[in-house]
Amino acid sequence: MERFSDVKKGAIFLIFSALGFAIMSIFVKLAGPDIPATQKVLFRNMISMSLAFYMVKKNGLSLFGQSRHRPFLLLRSLFGTIGMVLFFYSIDHLVISDANMLNKLSTFFLILFSAVFLKEHAKRYQVIAIVIAFLGTLLIIKPAFNVEIIPYITSVSAAMFAGAAYTMLRVLGNKESTYTVVFFFSGFSIMVLGPLVLFTYTPMTMIQVLYLVLAGVFATIGQFGITLAYKYAAAREISIFNYFNVLFAGILGWIVFSEVPDGVSLMGYGLIFAASYYIFYQNKKRS
Repeated sequence: MERFSDVKKGAIFLIFSALGFAIMSIFVKLAGPDIPATQKVLFRNMISMSLAFYMVKKNGLSLFGQSRHRPFLLLRSLFGTIGMVLFFYSIDHLVISDANMLNKLSTFFLILFSAVFLKEHAKRYQVIAIVIAFLGTLLIIKPAFNVEIIPYITSVSAAMFAGAAYTMLRVLGNKESTYTVVFFFSGFSIMVLGPLVLFTYTPMTMIQVLYLVLAGVFATIGQFGITLAYKYAAAREISIFNYFNVLFAGILGWIVFSEVPDGVSLMGYGLIFAASYYIFYQNKKRS
């Protein structure tokens, strides 16, 4: 008898992935707000592309996927690149746990986009969860008509674009290898952001370069962790463990930056987590 069931293995890998992405956020912020988000994303994806290239070649897979799937790979890469640039910007300008929690709204945007574009009927419990998550978002943002709201808007927009990218992954399903998708996305973002970074390049110290390299390493660890997690178990069985990312980000943000979210934001965290748990519970019950 195996020591761990597949569901437990999936949960462990997803928690491991959540830690990887939380550490990535810390190194992105440590690099400093003087480095443009586009430059940070470029460094992050150069590491990811290198490792994904190795895995594609090792497993004898296609680098660019099948021709009939490339429109969806391109859309996934476009939405993912925009979302990542906006997310990195929000990390620099928000309490790090706020940025990570708002990024979890991508799940709810995925439900909305799947209903609109894939004609997947949104169930009653999903609509209820979206309304609860929206109320939680308002508590975190605490809307005010001044420039301080901009990073919150970019953070929610990052989640929206991430949700659009995940919608494209839903269309692709298992038709392309995860390693191919990661390589395609990383390569696309480098090609798109490369010329922009070339003209807006900000000189970096060696420690800033090290921080961004480490951000890329831990982002890749997070990516492969989530890939392995969903290899062992379905999303409906383990997805809730992805919220460990916010816990890890909050603890690390407190240790490294002395950041502590306020009480109203914590109430917002609770509502978004409750909405996600409600979807998780309903999906598991229906399975």
